[in-house]
Amino acid sequence: MSIKISSLEIENTKRVKAVKLEPSENGLTIVGGKNGQGKTSVLDSIAWALGGDKYRPSQPQRAGSVLPPSLHVVLSNGLVVERKGKNSDLRVIDPEGHKSGQQLLNEFVEQLALNLPKFMESSNKEKANTLLRIIGVGDKLYELETQEQSLYNERTAIGRIGDQKKKYAHELEYYDDVPKELISASELIKQQQSILAKNGENQRKREQAERYAREFEEAKSAFENAKKRLLEAEENAAVARQNALDLLDESTEELERNILEIDNINRKVRCNLDKDKAEEDAKQYLEKYDTLTAEINNVRKEKYDLLNSANLPLKGLSVADGELTYNGYKWDNMSGSEQLKVATAIVRKLNPDCGFVLLDKLEQMDTDTLKEFGTWLEGEGLQAIATRVSTGDECSIIIEDGCVVGEALKEPVTDMPKWKAGEF
Repeated sequence: MSIKISSLEIENTKRVKAVKLEPSENGLTIVGGKNGQGKTSVLDSIAWALGGDKYRPSQPQRAGSVLPPSLHVVLSNGLVVERKGKNSDLRVIDPEGHKSGQQLLNEFVEQLALNLPKFMESSNKEKANTLLRIIGVGDKLYELETQEQSLYNERTAIGRIGDQKKKYAHELEYYDDVPKELISASELIKQQQSILAKNGENQRKREQAERYAREFEEAKSAFENAKKRLLEAEENAAVARQNALDLLDESTEELERNILEIDNINRKVRCNLDKDKAEEDAKQYLEKYDTLTAEINNVRKEKYDLLNSANLPLKGLSVADGELTYNGYKWDNMSGSEQLKVATAIVRKLNPDCGFVLLDKLEQMDTDTLKEFGTWLEGEGLQAIATRVSTGDECSIIIEDGCVVGEALKEPVTDMPKWKAGEF
């Protein structure tokens, strides 16, 4: 069972003259009053009594008092904690009368419970680290978040390159009337040379026919002197003429035009190939992007499962992107009551034996929020002692000039030695 403060008596400490208080076992006990009346001194005194000399005020004795500070705290486990005398020495007495010291108190008094604002004012990352430390998943969560960030960065780069590839492909021209592969000019030239060679042979045959025709004419003119020659020439001419009639020349005009156009065609082919390549690259990057997205989602699910299965101090409490969240809201988006709930729950988790927390300056919270927070404390079996600049009904006690309003101040007790007869 968690330990709480049953009662406390404070005298001559900081601004406090004399304050006696029995806080509610569960819920919110508010110490009210105007500024400078000693409210915060009550909390500082409790912290000093239970937390040790590191909470000792720089000027513990009340200004104007001839008596040293006196602190008397009774805890729910029966321990009595006192600081009295010139040096404010600590005494811890158990129900059996055995004396102990600060080490015993440290076992169940959580340091953050004495200084809750320290937690509340820490950075979002520090709050998250505190939570992760107490539930024991910090290292694993850090590993997952590092993995998630690495995948996210890779996906971002992949997505950026993929978009660039897609944009580049979109800007490129595409020609439907060209072949898929680059054209070889040498093949066309070989075809051209073959035709030119054939045409050259045809021309040679034409010239031969013309020559024989001339010889025929010459033979004919000399028919009288060379009848035999005439007949041979006539026969040769007839054969040559027949050969010439069967010849058909092929045109190289189209090949010549294609050769001239080959650079332009190949330019279009290269453009088409570039566009196809860019589109394929963009497709591959998109597929890679989708794969990384799936991996990121898997890591995030693993993080969620890790935190969801952890023994969290408060339902709805979690860590996202290295920051503390409650019901999906980060610290700066939580209400004042929610912030107090989260901080108190975490402090309790740090040391379940510590059943109380100290809170200062609750005047920033309206009465409805205070009531809501008090109801939650009662439901959780927790005790909170807080201060508030107020003299309203929400306050358990009102402090004025270092004393509880409505309570008579007892006469100061001095430790002056009494005179006895015969003693000097």
